[in-house]
Amino acid sequence: MNPYTAFKVELTDHIAHIQIDRAEKVNAMHAAFWEEIVEVFRWADETDAVRVVVLSGAGKHFSAGIDLSLLASVAGELGPDVGRNARTLRRTILRLQASFEAVDQCRKPVLAAIQGYCIGGAIDLISACDMRYCSADAHFSIKEIDLGMAADVGTLQRLPRIIGDGLLRELAYTGRAVEAQEALRIGLVNRIYGDTPALLQGVFEIAAQIAAKSPLAVAGTKRMLSYMRDHSVADGLEYVATWNAAMLQSQDVRLAMLAHGNRQTPDFAD
Repeated sequence: MNPYTAFKVELTDHIAHIQIDRAEKVNAMHAAFWEEIVEVFRWADETDAVRVVVLSGAGKHFSAGIDLSLLASVAGELGPDVGRNARTLRRTILRLQASFEAVDQCRKPVLAAIQGYCIGGAIDLISACDMRYCSADAHFSIKEIDLGMAADVGTLQRLPRIIGDGLLRELAYTGRAVEAQEALRIGLVNRIYGDTPALLQGVFEIAAQIAAKSPLAVAGTKRMLSYMRDHSVADGLEYVATWNAAMLQSQDVRLAMLAHGNRQTPDFAD
């Protein structure tokens, strides 16, 4: 039995498929979503058999973002005191941020497969993924500005490193839509597929290529790339030297070199 109400989770050939499973609600992010995504990605991070994650949304759309019923419930907790309201809101925002931090900090690469709407909080979510791919009907929008607020769960912090500062400012200030072709041009997505079945097939093929590599090498590569977001080149070189002082002694290195010399495909342990 699937233990989650907001997600469907499958593990096949070292690839974890984590699917937002609220198609009837356009995969809107209700209260259970924010709790369960932490559990799901903790499982993906800690399960050795998982080497890569594909994140998708059920139905016609990836996600319409945060469920308005959740916003209403938060508003219902507020009272007449501004100071106490601020404390409540800040605590709620930090909790939501931690949900997507679980995606960002997962040691396994996370590939987002996006079709249809990817709006508001969904942009925060895909910003926390390693790579993004979409179908031809994908529609992206930082909608928070139209709700009278600044996006606060990761878009404004992570997206500048993906599409650049100036363009992000335009999208965040205007809330305008970005269709698939523009998303590809600006670097928001890596590739466009004709429709949802082709999208999933293509993303799983890429995931399978990653899953076939040394899981230690993939985890190390992701760690180095994440480290470089907040450090200098000199810091990064020092860190990778220390990291590889241990990891180059791994059996995976010997296995990979032997297989390469014999023109064979290596089979790495979890």
